[in-house]
Amino acid sequence: MGTVFSFDVRGGDPGAVRSALEDAVAGLHRVDEVFSTYRDGSQISRLARGELTVDECDPEVAEVLELGAEAERASEGWFSTSYEGRLDPTGIVKGWSVERAARALATVPGVTGVSLNGGGDVQLLGVPGPQRPWRVGVSDPLRPGGLAAVISAAGLSELAVATSGTAERGAHIVDPRTGRSAVTDLVAVTVVAPSVTWADCWATAAFAMGSRQGLRWLESLPDVEALLITAGDEVRCTGGLASRLG
Repeated sequence: MGTVFSFDVRGGDPGAVRSALEDAVAGLHRVDEVFSTYRDGSQISRLARGELTVDECDPEVAEVLELGAEAERASEGWFSTSYEGRLDPTGIVKGWSVERAARALATVPGVTGVSLNGGGDVQLLGVPGPQRPWRVGVSDPLRPGGLAAVISAAGLSELAVATSGTAERGAHIVDPRTGRSAVTDLVAVTVVAPSVTWADCWATAAFAMGSRQGLRWLESLPDVEALLITAGDEVRCTGGLASRLG
């Protein structure tokens, strides 16, 4: 998927954990093979060209497209898996694959905590140790090497952190209304939620909306907090974000 994945698994038999990690990595490679829009022979590319039907694809394709349709409805079209008639579920696949792999690792007997980071999209499950919550640093998009915030999972069994913005990959987020790069006052949106599948989608949608509309919309979502940073170095937060800082 053109990015780096890192795993932190606590507890469990080392042999069982190693085997589960191998399965997780193989699964992520398989996701890339199926969903990559850069591979002409991928199922998603063939589906887009009409060479396959959804029923002829792996079951995961239908699952991801259904999730994408749900995200499009919830965001009133600001998140989409198609642009100008071209199928592209990239905006949901990475978060979905991170969450799926993390939850599989968490089922290994004896595992007490899992942190899986896929290109900055993080799924946290369980705890890293006694009296120790998971903590995630949020990069400052305007100050390379600095942190804009630190998110804590204290008191929670699962938490996800996902960021969409221009700092790492430039203007790559698409405005579904135009099919072109989204032009807003934002440089980054970080969303905190239980599921990284949805956190990733909501961060992308809110970025396309811009800071004012994006913040209002994020405030309306249950169990979601967010940090928005504008190009003018203005920081805007949802009302409950302070409870997740640490």
